[in-house]
Amino acid sequence: MTKAKEKEGGFAPYANEADVLQVGGLTIENRLDRITIDGDIDLTMDQAGLEHARELYQLLGKAVAKLEAQRDLPDRLAAPKVAKAANPFE
Repeated sequence: MTKAKEKEGGFAPYANEADVLQVGGLTIENRLDRITIDGDIDLTMDQAGLEHARELYQLLGKAVAKLEAQRDLPDRLAAPKVAKAANPFE
């Protein structure tokens, strides 16, 4: 997690459509109905690997707690609706 994000109280899963974190080579994007994790990371047997593992552990723990607190979780979230917009450059 970035140090600025830690000072602000951290990444709150499912809280907004704005937060983005970098952990190693991972990009973690916050949404109201999902968290998107993209990229790759090596959790190496050194201090850097330990720090990355702790960051991911903390983030996933918060996500699990938020999901477990929801009483009406669907079996599967429907795919987001995609609308096609006219190309303004044509």
